[in-house]
Amino acid sequence: MSLSQAQKKAFRSIGHHLNPVVTLSENGISEGVLAELDRALADHELIKVKLALPERDDRAAMIEELVATSGAELVQTIGKMALLYRKNPKANPKLSNIKRFEDHHGRH
Repeated sequence: MSLSQAQKKAFRSIGHHLNPVVTLSENGISEGVLAELDRALADHELIKVKLALPERDDRAAMIEELVATSGAELVQTIGKMALLYRKNPKANPKLSNIKRFEDHHGRH
């Protein structure tokens, strides 16, 4: 399930206004981090993850591992932030960032 360029563009515009819900550091990916990531993706579908790692290669490797273990898709990375998306057909419309902002797309 690969995202189209139009979907990625729409998700990037929504993601621009989001705050990170999961933060990773040098401690790596623990069971608690994976549980929180899974819960956040199930609730919000589109989330920002902050990677508090100094090395770009370390951040890239951690993002790859997160995407592989969570079943999410990488929408975008900018610096120490990653935008992840995983579709949830039963998402709560009040919690899902996609459903809450689908009419906005960052335009005011």
